[in-house]
Amino acid sequence: MKPSDNVMEQIPEPAKKSKGGRPKIDPDAVKDKTIGVRVSPTEFDILKAKAKAIGMYPAQYLRETALTRRLPSKSVPDININQYAELARLAANLNQLAKNSNAGRMVNVNNDLLASTTAELHRLRMALINKGG
Repeated sequence: MKPSDNVMEQIPEPAKKSKGGRPKIDPDAVKDKTIGVRVSPTEFDILKAKAKAIGMYPAQYLRETALTRRLPSKSVPDININQYAELARLAANLNQLAKNSNAGRMVNVNNDLLASTTAELHRLRMALINKGG
């Protein structure tokens, strides 16, 4: 064994130098998209107060509540929407009969029956979309 070989074994490797700067984060965790939401001054004050109460910024509060809060189910079932559209077509036909009647044209429908049917159609349409009735 040569003396020069022994010297090489005794010299420690230099420590790797850190690049410095901010550490890399998971690309899925990067928040680079923006959604603009306009609020009134009163709404903004309420949001700030709610966010502050739980130690968040308003943007954090909105993000957390929007992504974690369970929303109510759809208020109008699809069948009601379809029936609402059908009733709208029937109501339009009924309206044409009323228009002809009001214009003095011959229509073979009792005016009281026409008025009560129109009112009932309106009540039913509002009930189908949960607007009373």
